[in-house]
Amino acid sequence: MGADDMSGWQIDLRIAELLAARLCHELVSPVGAINNGVELLADDPEFAADAAALIAQSAGQATRRLQFYRIAYGSTMPIAGDSARKATLDLFEESKITCVWPEPFERDVSSKLICNLFLVAAEALPRGGTLRLGTRPAGGIELVAAGESARLPAHLPDALVGTPAADAIDTRSVQAAFTASLARRAGLLPSIETPASGEIVFALASGN
Repeated sequence: MGADDMSGWQIDLRIAELLAARLCHELVSPVGAINNGVELLADDPEFAADAAALIAQSAGQATRRLQFYRIAYGSTMPIAGDSARKATLDLFEESKITCVWPEPFERDVSSKLICNLFLVAAEALPRGGTLRLGTRPAGGIELVAAGESARLPAHLPDALVGTPAADAIDTRSVQAAFTASLARRAGLLPSIETPASGEIVFALASGN
């Protein structure tokens, strides 16, 4: 195994470890709330209605997250665009971010890659805003993050557009690094543009 192969293997392993940790983090809160609801129900049956409401709300939250991350991090099999669209819209219902995924949406980029790009672009809207999916005139897609607080986190450019070393990938940059890896394996190049104040464009276009 050459040095380049070893480096690539180390990066893939690092990304897998950090994505697994991220997925666990995403599920800790709703699963913990379900457990709290069960304990409340067991301790005091008078609070049965409150406990049932807490359990139902938290179970729904866990289900939405699992459905989304199954697409974003899971199977490499083709995924229907409508399934990915619904999973994405459902996930961001919990946040201050409004997602616009046109329907129908003709594109030459996989649904899995689009889902991951949504996670990357959401990092640019810490206080909420709008993520609008569209196509590029020359092919590929773009995701426009717009909002008064829109800003480009310092770790994103190198992780998404650059070539970070394995030891440089951390919990903040892993999502961008994973998305970049998926894009390049699909023959696409990620890019970031800032055409106006309060607006950041994340794009995936053919590298040919």
